[in-house]
Amino acid sequence: MDGAHSAALHLQQLPPTSSTSPASQGSFSYKENLIGALLAIFGHLVVSIALNLQKYCHIRLAGSKDPRAYFKTKTWWLGLFLMLLGELGVFASYAFAPLSLIVPLGAVSVIASAIIGIIFIKEKWKPKDFLRRYILSFVGCGLAVVGTYLLVTFAPNSHEKMTGENITRHLVSWPFLLYMLVEIILFCLLLYFYKEKNANNIVVILLLVALLGSMTVVTVKAVAGMLVLSIQGNLQLNYPIFYVMLVCMVATAVYQATFLTQASQMYDSSLIASVGYILSTTVAITAGAVFYLDFLGEDALHICMFALGSKKCMLKLHEVPSFYKN
Repeated sequence: MDGAHSAALHLQQLPPTSSTSPASQGSFSYKENLIGALLAIFGHLVVSIALNLQKYCHIRLAGSKDPRAYFKTKTWWLGLFLMLLGELGVFASYAFAPLSLIVPLGAVSVIASAIIGIIFIKEKWKPKDFLRRYILSFVGCGLAVVGTYLLVTFAPNSHEKMTGENITRHLVSWPFLLYMLVEIILFCLLLYFYKEKNANNIVVILLLVALLGSMTVVTVKAVAGMLVLSIQGNLQLNYPIFYVMLVCMVATAVYQATFLTQASQMYDSSLIASVGYILSTTVAITAGAVFYLDFLGEDALHICMFALGSKKCMLKLHEVPSFYKN
């Protein structure tokens, strides 16, 4: 009787077990990945519509004597509003999903712009070039869609809260400090050859953009995550690291735009879009993997399938810009 009573007391004193199973955690991670991916896809689609609306407006007013006549049209302002809405969606997506998932989804914008350009702006099809350009481009779009599916399905499941403490800890970690040292040295060497030796090769310029862009997306994820936590009631705006990340985000974005403008004066826009996407995506995924430890704990199968999805998005993207090359 005493044994039974002591056993009952022992059972009562056991601490409650967590109700969150590994399966439910995995489901929650997948849901966050899906929310982030859908926000990014939505944002890129809206940006594509916005760009084509503005392009349509510029084409329609091409013969106008007033060089700023498009400012007076509702179509152009609608495009501007949709662009801001789309960029807001992409910005918010970084707060939900790993950086390594969101960055490659930029391929959606290029694919959507290509298709919308044909449907909405009615860009001409040349029968003699149909097989060589358009069918192959549709194949490229299909492969990029398959790559997007693989990215979402096999994306990393790292969902660390973007608190000031966590971001500061990542910022001073030795892997990221070593990565930053290598990136700064490489950036300085490229800048030296570009400015002093007149190395105007497109790879040199766009690699400068990619190195800056990797810091932009790292800081964007930190800023977006801290803002979302603050909105949810866990205030993060009183941490100095938030403002450090915000300043770095703006500064790197401005310098990216400067180098892209210089590249656009020397090379075709479709070539810039293709090469720039490949370089920027590769460097950004690397930066995310080092700073946020996106692939820590992932098995080899998930990493390989994710890499395959990224490869499909990147290597087939060069076929897509033929829709709007002119």
